[in-house]
Amino acid sequence: MKFASDRRRFLGHLGTGAVAMMGLPMLGCEEEESGRYTEADAARLKEQMRREKELSGTSRFGKHVYPGYRGLAELPYFEIDQNERLRCVVENMPPAIDFHTHLGIAVLLAPPIDLLARTDRVRHFLDCDGTTPGCPLDLDVYINANFREEDLASLDWETVGQGIWGSASAQTHTIPNLLDEMDQTGIEKAVVLPIALGLPFRDEMADQWTQAIEKSGSSERLIPGASVHPTDPNALAELRRQAGLGARVVKLHPAVQRFYPDDPQADPIYEECERLGLPVFFHGGRAGIEPEYTHRFTLIKNYEGAVGQHPEVDFVLGHAGARDVEDAIPFARRHPNVFLDIHGQGIRQIDELIDQVGADRLVFGSDWPFYHPVATLAKVLIVTEGRPEIRDAILSNTARKLLAKTEPVAQVTPRDPRAKNPIREWRPPQPA
Repeated sequence: MKFASDRRRFLGHLGTGAVAMMGLPMLGCEEEESGRYTEADAARLKEQMRREKELSGTSRFGKHVYPGYRGLAELPYFEIDQNERLRCVVENMPPAIDFHTHLGIAVLLAPPIDLLARTDRVRHFLDCDGTTPGCPLDLDVYINANFREEDLASLDWETVGQGIWGSASAQTHTIPNLLDEMDQTGIEKAVVLPIALGLPFRDEMADQWTQAIEKSGSSERLIPGASVHPTDPNALAELRRQAGLGARVVKLHPAVQRFYPDDPQADPIYEECERLGLPVFFHGGRAGIEPEYTHRFTLIKNYEGAVGQHPEVDFVLGHAGARDVEDAIPFARRHPNVFLDIHGQGIRQIDELIDQVGADRLVFGSDWPFYHPVATLAKVLIVTEGRPEIRDAILSNTARKLLAKTEPVAQVTPRDPRAKNPIREWRPPQPA
């Protein structure tokens, strides 16, 4: 355990050093000293983690702890098939849309990933089936609480590897593997969300994934997303270009891109999203396992300005605010243009989100390939048992309504890396 902790500290220093070496921009760094993040904020996170353990299994749903992802076959919703893989067997399940997935990442010096390859097994970054027996999977806590210090150290190692020496896990995060797990779990479509990292080279994640989706022939099932960095001087032209290639959701990640969502420098991006009719998918809230210096960017209060000043833009808050969900609930109630991706939340918390925010504002997301899709799907099925309309809304209907506003109406030629943001005129989708 001590070795894992030491390794995590080492990787934190390595990651911070790599950021400095690459010259990645940081918005609002002066504001850290002016009350953006306080000791009280840090204390609230620790208290949430403590209280969550205390409350686990105390709701009307009782205790739900299983031996790994495959252990969910103990539930009536899943079985182990002839290939020893977990399969959803729910009758009349709505054609689900996973609003939160990614593909394998290889940037900077990491060797490329063959996104069209199939492997024997997906190695999820946080893999509850990576050991025998699988890790004790408690469905009533935020999902990261299920993993040991050594699991998190391994995640850190793989994350740094994606930019330097390569990641063995990321080599399995391919389109055929994603489609296989979608087929096994009854997921019809998935939104694939890239992140513009602001790197000096090999930062074409959106283009690589969009082109791979097209080449794989899976465009009917995999919906490409766009991403731009708020400090990119060509961000608006790049956003239009990616929209022209078919992107239908824009991913922004304040913790990774290190910007405050309410920074005025990001306002033109939100305005362009309004013009293009694209929803913005934010990483929202503190997960508790990311570097502590990033926590100040993702407090829920930092999203107020962006959402409030752009009421015509639909914003999806990833992880429903993560461990800051208690702040995300009143935030969503104040702003009708906010939707919550429920990935990571426990069953008691999902039930509260349904009650306090409404199923028509909630979307299903798995955060694949960090986790197996069943980790979230099982929670939805438990909470919505006997409530088919709520199940339909979370798994399918809310996402369909969001995506219906973003039907692509133009195509452009993929970017020539030697050219500077070639774009054609983009016409936003017309209202129905």
